[in-house]
Amino acid sequence: MRGSADQNFSGRLVDEGMITLRKRIHEMNMIERNYEPPSDWMDWEKRYYTKYDSIICDALGVLQTQLMNTRPSFALGAMALVAISVPTSSALVFFHLVQLAKTVLAGVPPS
Repeated sequence: MRGSADQNFSGRLVDEGMITLRKRIHEMNMIERNYEPPSDWMDWEKRYYTKYDSIICDALGVLQTQLMNTRPSFALGAMALVAISVPTSSALVFFHLVQLAKTVLAGVPPS
């Protein structure tokens, strides 16, 4: 007997379908708006609105190429470093904001 995970190819088919669905929804929204960005966006956002998908694909292609041309241990190490440093720096910023809020609420000027 086949398990339930085998019937949907371990979720890969669903993930690939969702990417295609999101891309089609984005394209339909652009067509409905005649490729015009929303009026409340800034000028730089309006400039990149129609080229956004190709810019992201190019950037990820460059990243993938660079990772494929490096040793696997170096690529995994770099990804681990980023995965560890982002939450650490976020926690540090949060800690400083909490300390600032405490000093402001206590009426003591920050040192």
